[in-house]
Amino acid sequence: MPDRSSVKLLLIQARDEEHMLLQEQECFLERCLVSPAQLRSVNVVDTPMVSELLEPVDGVLIGGAGRYSAAEDYEWMPDLLSLVREICRREIPLFGSCWGHQVIARALGGRVEHDLPRAELGCFPVDLTREGRVDDLFSYLPDSFLTNMGHHDRVTVLPQGAVELARNDNQPYQAFRIANLPVYGTQFHSELSAQRERERLLEYRDAYRSALPSEEQFQEVLDSLAETSEADDLLSKFIDRFVVAAPVKT
Repeated sequence: MPDRSSVKLLLIQARDEEHMLLQEQECFLERCLVSPAQLRSVNVVDTPMVSELLEPVDGVLIGGAGRYSAAEDYEWMPDLLSLVREICRREIPLFGSCWGHQVIARALGGRVEHDLPRAELGCFPVDLTREGRVDDLFSYLPDSFLTNMGHHDRVTVLPQGAVELARNDNQPYQAFRIANLPVYGTQFHSELSAQRERERLLEYRDAYRSALPSEEQFQEVLDSLAETSEADDLLSKFIDRFVVAAPVKT
């Protein structure tokens, strides 16, 4: 098993803006508690999604996507979905946040849909399911906790073998795990603090205009953001539990 200081992570992103690529990388560094030298980032927009990206990698993260939808069929989407399936076949620890959560679900046979009436923008509570309360990763969380969100799309059907770990009154499948694999997804942004979420919402204001047409509505969302200290350790705990402490394969 790797020492924490030598863990090598791959972050898959889908963004057009260089400064937002960097912002997202900083967010994952902050939440994963790793050094920049430990995180290698690739952008699906300009990097072929081939299996060579997984050499050598101890864990894979899939982040947000700016203006890209996990429900759409971009030219690079089939290769991305194929790579996710290969990651799962090889049992490489995998964590998807928001768009990444949706991509994992779609790659493994679930369904993702654009659902503007149920969009979640701001800070919202989520509740652990019975399975979440005893999960290897989620069990440290309280039964209900606050999370920062920003999404129009959502998972409407879980893939076969997925276990729902969290939900709320607005929609199910706020978090899931693939049974017997180190593979997790959260619809909420596990990598974002309130300040980082604020930066993200301001950058993509136009993308959220259909859900928040007035500036008053948008400001209310910004004002609602809160530090989500209960869930802040989720990514670092994932690395500790499934990357650092993973059993050696024979």
